[in-house]
Amino acid sequence: MYLAAAMTNASRDVGAIGALLEAIESCGHEVPTRHVADPLGREVEGPATDGEIARRDLDWVASCDALVAEVSTPSHGVGVEVATALRHGLPVFLVHRRDAQVSRLLLGLAGVEAGAYSMTAEAAEAVRSFLKRIFSRPARPETSA
Repeated sequence: MYLAAAMTNASRDVGAIGALLEAIESCGHEVPTRHVADPLGREVEGPATDGEIARRDLDWVASCDALVAEVSTPSHGVGVEVATALRHGLPVFLVHRRDAQVSRLLLGLAGVEAGAYSMTAEAAEAVRSFLKRIFSRPARPETSA
């Protein structure tokens, strides 16, 4: 499972992102992007170049079964990750605070599901429900790169 969230915006809700990570992992999924829930954000990634991070993250998206993104805080990177996931035919679930102004383009993309939350526990439950629903479907067919 790929967890996407803003990394460079100081107003990002690390508590909500952490709750989403916990919800995904509690359903038995591995998350290569656990670092997005770290309060230190970018600093956790170490000395990698921007190009290395871009290649790594896009490879992770392509290798995952689905993408969950916290989109209350705007992020160009999250938009790229969502578009990449959709290009690979992955299920995408966007969660955001009810009072957040989220890009209508992002919310309107074909193949995107979205849910709004008031409380962090509500966001975590929405993610668990999404995961239960998508993993009860037949597996997606393999595609060639």
